[in-house]
Amino acid sequence: MDRMIIALVLSFGISYFSTPLAIKLAHKLGAIDIPKDDRRVHKKPIPRLGGIAIFLGFFIASIFLVKINVKMIGIFLGAFLIVGMGIIDDIKEIKPKIKLVGQIIAAVVVIICGVKIEFITNPFIKGISYLGILSVPITIFWIVGITNTVNLIDGLDGLAAGVSAISAMTLAFVAYINGGENSFYICIMLLALAGGALGFLPYNFNPAKIFMGDTGSLFLGYALSVISIEGVIKSAAALAITIPILALGLPIFDTTFAIIRRKLNGKPIMQADKGHLHHRLLNRGLTQRQTVLILYSISLFLGISAALISGSSLFKAVFILALDVVFIYYGIIRLRLLFSDDTEVE
Repeated sequence: MDRMIIALVLSFGISYFSTPLAIKLAHKLGAIDIPKDDRRVHKKPIPRLGGIAIFLGFFIASIFLVKINVKMIGIFLGAFLIVGMGIIDDIKEIKPKIKLVGQIIAAVVVIICGVKIEFITNPFIKGISYLGILSVPITIFWIVGITNTVNLIDGLDGLAAGVSAISAMTLAFVAYINGGENSFYICIMLLALAGGALGFLPYNFNPAKIFMGDTGSLFLGYALSVISIEGVIKSAAALAITIPILALGLPIFDTTFAIIRRKLNGKPIMQADKGHLHHRLLNRGLTQRQTVLILYSISLFLGISAALISGSSLFKAVFILALDVVFIYYGIIRLRLLFSDDTEVE
């Protein structure tokens, strides 16, 4: 437990004190976010590259406190690839297809090193179902998918950092109570990730002095997706597959609604719009800070649900999941998340 606390505090400190250096580096390299369209909430140029500070906090804390094995090496190698690609993208934009290829390569690296979704718990037969040849494509889909969902919610000051910290701490708690292979080191890495995000947050909360950029959002998504495979998805908890989905619920559901919304309205899936959850709340007259705090609360609610499911019987887990479905359905209807135009929000 002491090492877990050290991981959180050490990562926080490294991230906090290195963020001002990231601001200077961003100005020197020209990694500045200049608002070019009305989807962007900020009105003045803001330096990017804050993700470097988050990564440094995570990496340094982990490398000193985690027992290094092949799986850990794979996770770190993939992280370096994602962060390197993010830095280049924050300085001079990379085409989406190239970023996708880079994410797939990072996923393949961790798979080669043994990190993959090999089975899922089947609560109805009280056993596990092995995925066989589907293991590799499902793992790639999970890693690439989560990496991009976190990237997509990075639209308000402090949103992605705070939500990622909540998700990381939720997954750390679940991994700790479930135990299992490498669970202690998984907890350390997740708390190091949370510490890195929290150390960056004072500079990123509204009004932001720096953005994490793709360097940060892609790294956070990648790290959460990969570490959750080892720490949670492979657990024997009833409905184990729902635990990381709920813990990462806010970015997952927001992205899912965006895809469905664009399909229903005949728009390209990759076409950006102002229909995301944070846009809907802003259009109701809320400030950035109010919107972010509400989204933190939603993420925390889903995280608590994930934690409760991890220690529950099948009956209790299904009941908790049913409550979550009702909550999510209410949100869809109340905020009209499947409508294409933000002006349709009441």
